[in-house]
Amino acid sequence: MSKMIIYGKPTCPHTRRALEAYPDAEFVDVLMSAEDLNKMLELSGGKRRIPVIVEDGNVTIGYNRGS
Repeated sequence: MSKMIIYGKPTCPHTRRALEAYPDAEFVDVLMSAEDLNKMLELSGGKRRIPVIVEDGNVTIGYNRGS
């Protein structure tokens, strides 16, 4: 089974939808530490869009399914 990590903010509606769609994903709140924010920015190529979803090394920026 693949591991999924979702970087985002708990107040973001797109992040919430992604977490609802993938309840087993690990959630990283980028507001909790500068290190987590910097990791998200590294993965997204510096884009400040959330969520950033990482699954098996593949990075997806944003989530709009179900909207």
